[in-house]
Amino acid sequence: MDIQQPSPLLAGLSPAQFMQRHWHKKPLLVRQAIPGFKPPVGRAALFELAAREEVESRFIQHLDGRWRLRHGPLARRSLPPLGTREWTVLVQGVDLHNEAVHALLQQFRFVPQARLDDLMISYASDGGGVGPHFDSYDVFLLQAHGRRRWRIGRQKNFALRDGLPLKILEQFEPEEEYVLEPGDMLYLPPRWAHDGIAEGECMTYSIGFRSPNRADLAHEVLLRMADAAVDEEDSPIYRDPRQPAVSASGAIPQELQTFARDAVRRALEEPLALERALGEALTEPKPNVWFEPSASAGMMECVVLDRRTRMMYDARHVFINGESYRAAGRDATLMQRLADQRRLDARDLARASDAALELLSSWCEAGWVHASSPA
Repeated sequence: MDIQQPSPLLAGLSPAQFMQRHWHKKPLLVRQAIPGFKPPVGRAALFELAAREEVESRFIQHLDGRWRLRHGPLARRSLPPLGTREWTVLVQGVDLHNEAVHALLQQFRFVPQARLDDLMISYASDGGGVGPHFDSYDVFLLQAHGRRRWRIGRQKNFALRDGLPLKILEQFEPEEEYVLEPGDMLYLPPRWAHDGIAEGECMTYSIGFRSPNRADLAHEVLLRMADAAVDEEDSPIYRDPRQPAVSASGAIPQELQTFARDAVRRALEEPLALERALGEALTEPKPNVWFEPSASAGMMECVVLDRRTRMMYDARHVFINGESYRAAGRDATLMQRLADQRRLDARDLARASDAALELLSSWCEAGWVHASSPA
């Protein structure tokens, strides 16, 4: 992707300009971000996804002044008639289940993959919405079908209404208002309050981003580092040959505390341990994702990542679906290209070592990568 090239998706800004001027800073309204946009997933297909056990979905209804929330799977017969006002179906991670939606999500890869999360589709009947709220992450709201009226504002009071199944702001203070039609898009930074109301039947595609908080990230990284430490061979065992008899047996010996502190310090000082744990955590597939094993790829003309595969890299490693590999030289460059472009052609594969080809073949067998015909 040429990050210096102006793009209709970003109102004529280049990705570099957008990230500098708007990302995490201020909203951007884009009229006809995707001119003539035709939603790849229609209403019927969306409802079919919402009914599946492995797909995350929610039903939200505003009825007689009360909010109702129900988690999926959502059978079609459990949903109100289409003519009923003020109800919404949200289907998360549609990019995992539809190739065209996955391709749409790839247009936003000017943001690091470590931050890009998924594409959610919201279907709403006339008047439907989820109430005024804010998100802790960046979001692009692409109108796919029908019209939706958005009111947005920089919120000062983030207090939520009590006793509701949804996180709805107690006092919403809108500053701007827009009506989006198919192909229009609105970018909102984190914590910008917004309220979207359907004007007639509509669908909105939400491109969301991962914003892990420090505690959650520490938990994930330290948990993986702890697992690696358990596998350490010849790990020292705590010994206390000079431990005297005690009258207060409930007190934890200071020497044991020192031993534990030293164990944690050594784990953190292990070369590349933190970097390895972070990469594995960032590429771990979501809990509802699984892959279909396939036969050996044989002679590969080109390969493409499965749409559910997460692949990233750093200066020393390649990470894929929660696993890490040390990589250097030409093979590292090759794998980094696969992570960036999500495919390798015959020319790329011709430069791969036998070890790299064997690794790609094993990923094909696992269903993480697919052998494909040349584009």
